Amino acid sequence: MAKIAFLGAGSTIFAKNILGDCMHAPALRDAHMALYDIDGQRLEDSQLVLGAINRNTNDGRATITAHLGPEQRREALAGADYVVNAIQVGGYQPSTEIDFEVPKKHGLRQTIGDTLGIGGLFRALRTFPVMLAFARDMEEVCPDAQFLNYVNPMAILTAGMNRHTGIDTVGLCHSVQSCVPGLLRALEMEPPSKLAWRIGGINHMAWLTEIRDGDTDLYPEIRRRAVEKNDRCLENGETHGDMVRFEILRHFGYYVTESSEHNAEYTPYWIKAQQPELIERFGIPLDEYPRRCVKQIADWNEQRDAVVADPTITHDERSHEYGSYIMEAMETNEPFTFHGNVTNRGGLIENLPNNACVEVPCVADRNGVTPCRFGSLPEQLAGLNRTNVNMQLMALEAAMSGRRDHVYQAAALDPLTGSELSLDRIRALCDDLIEAHGDDLPQFAGKPALVGAAGV
Repeated sequence: MAKIAFLGAGSTIFAKNILGDCMHAPALRDAHMALYDIDGQRLEDSQLVLGAINRNTNDGRATITAHLGPEQRREALAGADYVVNAIQVGGYQPSTEIDFEVPKKHGLRQTIGDTLGIGGLFRALRTFPVMLAFARDMEEVCPDAQFLNYVNPMAILTAGMNRHTGIDTVGLCHSVQSCVPGLLRALEMEPPSKLAWRIGGINHMAWLTEIRDGDTDLYPEIRRRAVEKNDRCLENGETHGDMVRFEILRHFGYYVTESSEHNAEYTPYWIKAQQPELIERFGIPLDEYPRRCVKQIADWNEQRDAVVADPTITHDERSHEYGSYIMEAMETNEPFTFHGNVTNRGGLIENLPNNACVEVPCVADRNGVTPCRFGSLPEQLAGLNRTNVNMQLMALEAAMSGRRDHVYQAAALDPLTGSELSLDRIRALCDDLIEAHGDDLPQFAGKPALVGAAGV
């Protein structure tokens, strides 16, 4: 019987999807599912929902236990074969609000702020110490467990787990699954009968390097339609959801996996205080993530009582999330191929740094997760990735060292932040954010801002 520890199980709908998926896999149906959270009410909600699904969908075969707070964390992890990570340190209030509102005072705007940029940096700084504590417990009570990380900033946190702990970690995202179907829909192209594609890069900035129908290259038609669609919109003062991605495709030749609102803040070309017309022309949704958070909280408050109190709730089919398929493959030794975020050991992508976290095809089986060699990216794509990798690696240095100069340097290496603010303004912004986050950044508590050319 496998044991699955779910960290951040108070995220009820996500826990329902991942663990409900497991109840559809014969090798996992009788698993021990240990739910862990620091919010007692949310944990109880998830236990009630999953208990009902277990009875209604799984004949009650799974064992579901709940574990509240750090004092019960080791109990949840003890003997686990798989650990799913879905935490959000600080939540929407106050942490995400701080990540958006403080930069605004310095003239810096964001769209999502969870992966790169100043928001991604500070999310990493407050999240990685918590994950490091998870890892230290795991090294003692379940050292061979496979860690499945769903938490952003994906590349920074996954790289940190693999570099600084003994826990085998793979980062899982949704953008690769949806990339090709979404692109074909946006361009009104029917999925071909012999569709084949190839994707590699980094999380949220992986690249569709090939797309074919048998021996026919589909990219010439894709490029033509994408450019024409953007040209029509720009001429008529209209926008659509792929404006930034299609413009990247126009100038760099390839389609990027993650959405326009994300990639607008991963590059320095779109969100510019001195050119506000770009924001309107390309339909860039500033403050998009806070809006989503407010809506999700309102939706859950409206749905909660009905969902939690429904004794007939079921999980009728497996979702597109990778988690259950990876665990099933490791249990049965029947290989499952997916795109995962792993360390670029041995140059899986040859023209990205070996210590970067890359998103490449992987195979799961009884041996664990084995990444596949991708080769080289077109150099212009690797160049865009490296601008993000620079910041990611420096952010990890800051998270590990607790040094403010490393925080300043990580922020300065971010493409958007560096394009909008001077070095002095970046330093002041970081100091204000550290002060505003307070106890959520214990590694910086009581430490003064460092000064001098080298920050020491």
